[in-house]
Amino acid sequence: MPTTNELTAAQRDDLRTVAAMIVPASDEYKVPGADDPAIQADMLATLGRDTALVAQALDYLARLAGKPLAELDAAKRDAVATEFRATGGAAAATLVRVVLQCYYRDDRVLRSLGLELRAPFPKGYTLEQGDWSLLDPVKARPATLRRAP
Repeated sequence: MPTTNELTAAQRDDLRTVAAMIVPASDEYKVPGADDPAIQADMLATLGRDTALVAQALDYLARLAGKPLAELDAAKRDAVATEFRATGGAAAATLVRVVLQCYYRDDRVLRSLGLELRAPFPKGYTLEQGDWSLLDPVKARPATLRRAP
């Protein structure tokens, strides 16, 4: 069992495998996949409080696969991934969130999206105005929270 801050070698291999399935590399957009070594290093370095749930998700994937996910062929991986999405619960959601958050903070990915390589604060980002009337049904609902005194 891993400690609270590290994954086993088999779990790291499966993390790399499932990350590539979630976000594959794209030649068209000139971006790496989420299995890129730099992105994987970021994931492992920043797991923190999510380590236990990510390890749980990776162990569940391996149980569904009958062996480490990394050892399966692509068709069997896809079948396992389909079952994992349907039954993985909070651990699966945490695993996907970790992969996506690390992927979308990679400089190469940000550059491909046309974003400046900087923190969002203090300058912030300008958002285009949208159709505020889309909120009218929400505004029309009765209040569900009590008012502060």
